[in-house]
Amino acid sequence: MQNIRPTAVAGLFYPGEANALMHDVRAMLAAARPSELNPKALIVPHAGYIYSGAIASGAYAALRNIASVIRRVVLLGPTHRVAVRGLALPDADAFATPLGNVQIDLAAAQAIAHLPQVTVSAQVHAQEHSLEVQLPFLQSVLPDFKLLPLAVGTASADEVAEVLEILWGGGETLIVISSDLSHYLPYSTAQRVDNETVQSILKLRQPIAHDRACGGTPISGLIVAANKHHLTPHLLDLRNSGDTAGSRDQVVGYAAIAFTQDEPETQAEHREHGRILLQLARDAIAEQFGSARQNIPQAGWLQEPGATFVTLTSHGQLRGCIGSLEAHRPLAEDVRRNAVAAALHDPRFLPLAAEEFAEVVVEVSLLAPAQPMQFRDELDALTQLRPGVDGVIFEYDGYRSTFLPQVWENLAQPRQFLAMLKRKAGLPDDFWAEGVKLSRYTVEKWSEKKT
Repeated sequence: MQNIRPTAVAGLFYPGEANALMHDVRAMLAAARPSELNPKALIVPHAGYIYSGAIASGAYAALRNIASVIRRVVLLGPTHRVAVRGLALPDADAFATPLGNVQIDLAAAQAIAHLPQVTVSAQVHAQEHSLEVQLPFLQSVLPDFKLLPLAVGTASADEVAEVLEILWGGGETLIVISSDLSHYLPYSTAQRVDNETVQSILKLRQPIAHDRACGGTPISGLIVAANKHHLTPHLLDLRNSGDTAGSRDQVVGYAAIAFTQDEPETQAEHREHGRILLQLARDAIAEQFGSARQNIPQAGWLQEPGATFVTLTSHGQLRGCIGSLEAHRPLAEDVRRNAVAAALHDPRFLPLAAEEFAEVVVEVSLLAPAQPMQFRDELDALTQLRPGVDGVIFEYDGYRSTFLPQVWENLAQPRQFLAMLKRKAGLPDDFWAEGVKLSRYTVEKWSEKKT
C-alpha cells in the first residue's frame, strides 16, 4: 500500500474542495499574461493563493508550450516549521492534493540518496506549505509528471547545485524553486528591497540572503547551476501583498521568474522537425495545384507512425482542418494526406482555390496517444479538463468529435468547450448520457509565421 503524504494547508492556503480549487487555479492561469518562453526552471511564491496566486500563475502559464514534454518536476522550497541540515526528501510515495495524488519520482530520489547533504524526513515535510501549494498549479498545467520534492534547510549554494546537477536531465525535467521575497516591510521599502533582490537574480549573482528571500538557499543553488548551464532569467511578475489582498503597512514580496536555456539542442531539434513537417504539408497542397512533386525526407522519425492534424487559416479565419486521432501510417505520409484533405476535402468549406493558397497559413499538430478519462458525471469531467492543455475526444453511440487544445483559445471555459464539442458531434449542447466517453491528448504544434 502506498505511503501518501496528506495535505497540510488545503482549506487554509488554497481551497480544500476540488471543484473550487480547480476553478480558482484555472481562473488565475487564464488571467496570466501570455509568454513564448520555454522555461527550464522557475522561481514562484508560496503564500496563500489570495495573496500570491496571481503571481505564481504567470510562471506556470509559461509552461503551456512545453507541458507535454515535461515528465519530472524537481521542486525545492525552504523549511518553515522543522529545522534540518541539508535537503530533505519525504518518506512518501505520493503527495495528496484535492485534485488527486502526485507520484514521487522514487528513481530520482535514489539517484541523490548517496549525497551527504541529502536526508529523508517525514517530519520536515509533514506541515511544510512551501512545496504543497505549488502542486495544484502543476497538476493543472502538466498532463503527466512525477515529483521530486526537496525541503531545503541549512545548506550551501554549492550543495544545492550538486543535487540539481544530478537531476538536471533534458527537456523532460523542470526545476521549480518556491520562495517569497522580503517579509513585513512597509510597502515602499519592500518595493525597493525586492527590486534589488530580483536584479541580483537576473544578473545571476548570489548568495541571496534569507532576509531578502526565505528560499534564498535554493535560489542561490539555482543561480550556481544557471551559470554553469548558461540559463537566462526573465522577470515575469513582481508584486507584493499590498498589491493583491493585504494592507500596505507590512507586506510580503512575490516574484515569478523563468530561466530559459540558451538554444538547447532539444529545442533546436524540435524547431527543425516542425520546419520539415510544415514544408511537407505545404508541398503536398502545392502539388494539387500543379507544382512539381518534392523529394520527401527519409529521416527515420518521419517513417515512424504518427497522428497529426493539419489546420489551414486565411486572414485569421479557419479554412480547413483534417487529421488523424490514432497513429496508423508513417508520420510523413500522415501529414501529407491530412494537408491535402484539409485543403480540398473538409466538408465545412469549399475546396481551396489555387489563388487562395499563397494567403493560407499552415499549422501542424502532432498528437500524443489519447488517454481515456475516468469520471462520475459531466460535472466531474468538466472539473478534470485542463484549458489550454487538453485536446478532447467525445464519443457516444456512434457520435464522435474532437477539439485540439488550440480551440481553448476561443472557448476558454470547460462547460462551453464541451458544449461545442457535443454540438460538433451532432448532439445538443446540453446532452449527457451514461454511455458518454471522453479521452484527452496533448499536442506539439508548429505554425508558419504570419506575413
